[in-house]
Amino acid sequence: MLRPRAVLAVVIAYALFLMPVNGATPAPVGTITSANGAHIGAASASSGSTVFGGDHLSTEKFGSLQVRAGAARFMLSSASSAAVDGTATTPSARLLSGTVVFSTANSRAFLLHASKAEIRPQTDEPTVAQVTYINDKELQVRSTRGSLAITVEGETQIVPEAMAYRVILDPDSYYAAENAQGPRGVGTRQGGPPLKAGKSHFLLIAIILTGIATGVALYEALQSPDAPR
Repeated sequence: MLRPRAVLAVVIAYALFLMPVNGATPAPVGTITSANGAHIGAASASSGSTVFGGDHLSTEKFGSLQVRAGAARFMLSSASSAAVDGTATTPSARLLSGTVVFSTANSRAFLLHASKAEIRPQTDEPTVAQVTYINDKELQVRSTRGSLAITVEGETQIVPEAMAYRVILDPDSYYAAENAQGPRGVGTRQGGPPLKAGKSHFLLIAIILTGIATGVALYEALQSPDAPR
């Protein structure tokens, strides 16, 4: 018969064995390199702080936050938010609102989720991109340097360098609205025809971004001497 002390010792040893697994600290994903009017969860963000998987990042109306994650950097512009993913081998984040700009040194350096789209560099060339979350059915994607691969439900389309597109994630609703609007004319939306139509899971429609100054400013910030090359 086991003695009570022996049973207690076994229980304590088993509990101590489980504690590091169940209470494991989330893996670090990157480091904040600059922060102004920004938050990690409910706490204020500051330069030098570590960003962990599962962290929620946000910026105030005139704030910004820049994070270095391996061979990538990403910056949240004003009034933006994102959730950091620490479960994948590739540093990644989910854009929840506003705008993010990311800079990468290779195609595996960073993956951005936005609604049901996955956005990543297409090649190992240095890439700089800007993504704005309009709503769960539409994004705006701009490539300042390099090309991007956008994947939705297994379908991938390419955004070439120096191009900007509306990304329509619900083509059926888009076509229904266009048909209800009637022929294009005065007052219709500006932009070229869809890059790919038919039974695609999403559409790319070429646009000219009016907020180019913001994109240029963020691009220059991500091109500092210690940025990924």
